[in-house]
Amino acid sequence: MGADRRRERARQRREEVIDLFEQGCRDVLGGRPQGVALAAVGSLAREDCGPLSDLDLVLLHDGRSVPSKRVKELADKIWYPLWDSGIQIDHSVRTPAESRKVAADDLSAAIGLLDITHLAGDSVLVTGVAQSVAHDWRSNARTRLTEVLDSVAQRHSRHDDLAHALEPELKEGRGGLRDMSVLRALTAAWLADRPHGSVDAAYERLLDIRDAVHEVSGRGRSRMVREIQDASAHLLGLVDADALLTEAAASARVIAYALDSTTRRAGQAQAARTVRLRTRRPTMRSLGHGLYEHDGEVVLGARTPTNDLVVLLRAATAAAARGRPLAPVTVRNLTRDLPPVETPWPEPVRDALIDLLGTGPGLVQVWESLDLAGAIAHLIPEWKAVASRPQRSPVHRHTVDRHLIETVVEAASRRHLVDRPDILLAAALLHDIGKIEGVEDHAAEGAPVAATIVRRMGFDQEAASAVELLVQEHLSLVDLATRRDPQDPQTVRSVIGAVEERPELLEQLRVLTEADAVAAGPAAWTTWRASLVDQLTTQARRALDGRHVPVREPRAGSFVLSPAASDALLMGEPYVTVTPHSGGATIQVVDRDRLGLFADTAGLLAAHGLLVRSARVRTTERAAVNTWQVEAPEGNVPQPTDFGRALRRLAAGDRAPLAGIRRPQGERDVSPRASRAEVVPCASGDATVIEVRAHDRPGLLQDLGQTLARHGATIRSAHVATYAGQALDTFYLMGSAGRPVEPAQVARLLNALTEAEA
Repeated sequence: MGADRRRERARQRREEVIDLFEQGCRDVLGGRPQGVALAAVGSLAREDCGPLSDLDLVLLHDGRSVPSKRVKELADKIWYPLWDSGIQIDHSVRTPAESRKVAADDLSAAIGLLDITHLAGDSVLVTGVAQSVAHDWRSNARTRLTEVLDSVAQRHSRHDDLAHALEPELKEGRGGLRDMSVLRALTAAWLADRPHGSVDAAYERLLDIRDAVHEVSGRGRSRMVREIQDASAHLLGLVDADALLTEAAASARVIAYALDSTTRRAGQAQAARTVRLRTRRPTMRSLGHGLYEHDGEVVLGARTPTNDLVVLLRAATAAAARGRPLAPVTVRNLTRDLPPVETPWPEPVRDALIDLLGTGPGLVQVWESLDLAGAIAHLIPEWKAVASRPQRSPVHRHTVDRHLIETVVEAASRRHLVDRPDILLAAALLHDIGKIEGVEDHAAEGAPVAATIVRRMGFDQEAASAVELLVQEHLSLVDLATRRDPQDPQTVRSVIGAVEERPELLEQLRVLTEADAVAAGPAAWTTWRASLVDQLTTQARRALDGRHVPVREPRAGSFVLSPAASDALLMGEPYVTVTPHSGGATIQVVDRDRLGLFADTAGLLAAHGLLVRSARVRTTERAAVNTWQVEAPEGNVPQPTDFGRALRRLAAGDRAPLAGIRRPQGERDVSPRASRAEVVPCASGDATVIEVRAHDRPGLLQDLGQTLARHGATIRSAHVATYAGQALDTFYLMGSAGRPVEPAQVARLLNALTEAEA
């Protein structure tokens, strides 16, 4: 195979048709080819025709030099010998004016004529057609761009995505050979330059596969049906059909991504022309962390560092959360010199990845851009083994890697149902990481691999064990529900044994099961399957009722106040320390405990534009000690004296310091609004423990704190955490006279907390 063979094949075919043209000119015109020419379009013009590709030929004439009857005779002298030899041809006879009109009326013809190449005869005719068609194409670029995009979308809809098909259409599918013609056409319109390098290599590889399909099938087909895949793979020196499909998918992904980015560039070029005509300046909207939205893409600020994994992941998160792509130049800048990944990962890197996984449907295109740039394999080397790998199961519609991301998207939409969304998303990302060549039980193979990866990410051993169990058992729930009686006690015992009798893991497994099945395709998650899984899950919940393990209460009994903090308390002043770190700060507030202190502190953090990652609230006999881990999207953290002064004003009843709280505009919210507030039974002998789950938002903690204060509930201690945009907050509360909250008051409090979360 290879480009050299294709060029040689094209040379031989050109010589053949040139000989026929010249012989025809001698027979019909007496050897005078003035005013007539033979030209090639399509694969023959590009010199990339396959062994059995059609020949696309155009016989041009000026309409004056040669009578139309003689032109027809000349055409017959060329076409009939080719037909008689069994060569398939796509032919036409036109004047330059007719060619120009056909290009204006027919998009496909216009794109083809952009490649027109002189073979024989009057070269001026061919040059004239090439120039006029190219001029019209550029002049009508605005209207033609919409036509091109509509045509591409319709074609992709008919032929699906080459990268995820088990019998891919190599020419017409998304990421196929036809898309390269579109890329060339967009470049010819002077709207955008297309990517080079990896795109050209991917195109050549698809041509190699197409050539093998021609050779094996004996037909000029472009669909790679299963019956010829093994033989085609052998011809290309590949192990088997799966290796062949992996090669095709990897190449198609590169071409599809190039087409997406190039059409986006073309649209931006058109918009820029309109902006110039209207004398309006383009806008750049700040997204925080040195990131901006510009021309519908996420880009870096001038001073934002590029060799930083946290910046890379935050940029991806900002893009995915808004359903926007990362600008190609931003991807290149962020992935060009990636630093080595520390083991274990620093906490900000892990948090940034989990945030990215929780962004929803926008994750798909952003992950693809990072993957093609090599960033995913840099972070998770094991990813390379599943990249573009096909799945032979009839229920699966995607390659292994794309299925993993689709599962993450589905899990993210259900993360409010579990107490540790980060564990759920990590398990969703890695649940099929064992689907590699030669493995029969991918769950058993992948479980220890997944555990190793999450430990490397910096998860603690307990979380790593949970991910390992979920990956190991990710098929167990649906298998038991559909193959055994969900009502049978033995089936229930099998389920609770699989989750080690841990209720929180049962909920994780239930959500992962559904996310995995929905991502696979409609056949994998039917109403019947869902009902059986729900029945079995309900039975298992009943069996595990009352075994909830709450978060351990943060205690402050051993906390020793510094002399400075003690002096501030004696003066009745709050003592605040701010320790900046990469991307944020640790803020500690030591103050006399009072009703509403938690709400005021949380409100001040929100007013400063800070995002709370986690917090520990503790009380002693002398003081409340609140420690907050925050991110600073705008790069600014408050000064301790300013923060303390604002707390004093709030304690005195002045609410002006909270005036800055506002919800960011323009961010697409793909997270569910469902939330939950519930009492954790038997969690404490001397306090009422309430657990709150809600989608995180600016001001949420302040609203929760104010609700508790209004109902007279004192926060003795609290554990606040945010995982992938989902808040999980546990409050140990005291009522009047230092006793647990009364039952009637608890009921009112739960209703109020649920309203506060909305």
